[in-house]
Amino acid sequence: MKRLSGCRCSIRLPVQVESTIPRYTIYPKTHYVTPRERIVQAMEEIKVELADRRKVLLENNKLLEEQRLSQRTQFDLEMMNELGYCSGIENYSRYLSGRGPGEPPPTLFDYLPADGLLVIDESHVTIPQIGGMYRGDRARKETLVEYGFRLPSALDNRPLKFEEFEALAPQTIYVSATPGPYELDKSGDEVVDQVVRPTGLLDPLIEVRPVATQVDDLLSEIRIRVAINERVLVTTLTKRMAEDLTEYLEEHGERVRYLHSDIDTVERMEIIRDLRLGEFDVLVGINLLREGLDMPEVSLVAILDADKEGFLRSERSLIQTIGRAARNINGKAILYGDKITASMAKAISETERRREKQQRYNEEHGITRRG
Repeated sequence: MKRLSGCRCSIRLPVQVESTIPRYTIYPKTHYVTPRERIVQAMEEIKVELADRRKVLLENNKLLEEQRLSQRTQFDLEMMNELGYCSGIENYSRYLSGRGPGEPPPTLFDYLPADGLLVIDESHVTIPQIGGMYRGDRARKETLVEYGFRLPSALDNRPLKFEEFEALAPQTIYVSATPGPYELDKSGDEVVDQVVRPTGLLDPLIEVRPVATQVDDLLSEIRIRVAINERVLVTTLTKRMAEDLTEYLEEHGERVRYLHSDIDTVERMEIIRDLRLGEFDVLVGINLLREGLDMPEVSLVAILDADKEGFLRSERSLIQTIGRAARNINGKAILYGDKITASMAKAISETERRREKQQRYNEEHGITRRG
């Protein structure tokens, strides 16, 4: 008999017993569920490595490290023998998976067919992260090995090296509004410039204004947007400046929130949702208002101190930030700076190129912009 949720009726389903199971083992939630035979073999290999490593540590007069490693590994071995797993069992993955020293780890790439297609979104960020994962993981685990927290084989529980990723990756499409040099070099002439939007919307208009009056000028622009029920994004260079600007705008009666790095992902999405719903009108941030934020209600992006060269004001950062206003029919970006830097010039030139291409396409196909 089965009762449907929210329904007072009951449905009789035919039941047929396929088989009777006297005993069934439910394994813990881990990638490293391994047959007993493999566990036993791995334990013997771990014991051999432990003996070799203890000898090395004692020869180098690292008594504390030797004791720590011995106790920790022996405890793990006892847990594996009794329960079939232990906390941090992934650090013994080389033995559990039967890999040799230095061999690449198993990944989802192993399940892709040879003619598979890999699509990497926001590749200008993703590609550098792939290269950085291995180096960061290696640096951390070398410290653990040096001080006797882990056996050297734990170094093989790692992300792919960049060259391993390149060897395993099938044919690839890199997707980015600001592709990096790696993607451009790999793509050669096979670059598709997909800037035309089905809605006919254009990239934002860009204005450059002086720094001296940037705060008061910004306040005036905010009031214009608020009067017509539109939203504003503001990016600053420092956390202190973002806090001070938020306080200043609040003192002048504006509904403003500050987005900073201490806010977790869930709360961050709630803040963005509240901005779209009109709970407040202005969102101030530092480096959190770039990739992946589509907010059609935002008609103005203000970039303070745009002429300060650096990571936050590079060509790619500027283009990405300017693009946050590209979903609104009245989209506009104001760059506050006393000079036009090379990054600003490139970002402005690229945005204008895209805007002209979009406008020309709209005219040729009779498309009317709609937000």
